[in-house]
Amino acid sequence: MAGAGGKSDPHGASKKHRTRIPGFANSLTDSHYMQLNASPIHAAVAEDFAAVDRAVLAQLNSRVPLVETIGHYIIESGGKRLRPLLVLLSARALGYDGDKHITLATLIEFMHTSTLLHDDVVDESSLRRGRTTANEHWGNAPSVLVGDFLYSRSFQMMVEVGSMRVMEVLSAATCTIAEGEVLQLTNVGNPDIDETAYFDTIHGKTAMLFEAASHSGAILADGSAEQQEALRLYGRYLGLAFQLIDDLLDYQGDADTMGKNVGDDLAEGKPTLPLIHAIREGSPEQAKLIRRAIRQGGLDQLAEVLTIVHATGALEYTRARAEEMAERALKQLDTLAPSRYRDTMAELARLAVDRQS
Repeated sequence: MAGAGGKSDPHGASKKHRTRIPGFANSLTDSHYMQLNASPIHAAVAEDFAAVDRAVLAQLNSRVPLVETIGHYIIESGGKRLRPLLVLLSARALGYDGDKHITLATLIEFMHTSTLLHDDVVDESSLRRGRTTANEHWGNAPSVLVGDFLYSRSFQMMVEVGSMRVMEVLSAATCTIAEGEVLQLTNVGNPDIDETAYFDTIHGKTAMLFEAASHSGAILADGSAEQQEALRLYGRYLGLAFQLIDDLLDYQGDADTMGKNVGDDLAEGKPTLPLIHAIREGSPEQAKLIRRAIRQGGLDQLAEVLTIVHATGALEYTRARAEEMAERALKQLDTLAPSRYRDTMAELARLAVDRQS
């Protein structure tokens, strides 16, 4: 992986963006979004999702070709598009029948995509969802700048939504997300992080955008104060459950299933919940080894760490916490009237802990 200056030569980037990427479709409609529209968790809002697809394509338009190329590449890179889905489901579950939820879902997707571009540069990642990251392909500078473009475009769309309350929620969310990313960065290599600090970090870096998506959808639909608060918490707990399972899978998945390498978090020196639990519950010798592995980063001690993680029940504990968060998310849906939208939101909470990637 190149450093901050690697692969960022503007002439090299221009040459690369003119090269067709194998397996890269010219239109989002031709590939990943078509698969999503056929997915059971997207079926309740399939038409809305198709409209989001069209809006994404329209909003990626730029007079700078490299912006479009990298934007398409990262949005095409996979994922379940859960954050825009939450906007659509939350709004529809509360009876919204306008069309601004499409713009709102699109800007949430742009906010998320911009964080992915920035995260991969910060983490020096070379693989995401089984594909080469944008920073590995084009370099750090183009990736950061296109991330900035997507963030800026998302704020343009916020203005189009026309709700000061939605803008207030989303602008506050961007600050929390940025703080979460900085907090995670400052925690790298620190084995003294406790569970409370860990949850604070993952709320900011992951759960906050889930929370903002479901909350803003409820605000747009003019739900009651109780419903808006319930859907805000639903998104928070759902996001926490997803991140907990992500951190668990880093110690029991595989690259083909997960789209990233096993042990990536350990290699980066990230003190995630499986390691925090293993330090707390392991013997002094086991705790010492894991603490050293976190400080040093890398994978030299991966085998030993995996043995300790399994021996201390760290994965079972992490899964139990994820299940707890999913149950909390489910409970928030009691404020909604029965509908296929609410049923899908309940299914999402179950999916959060049952998935393998």
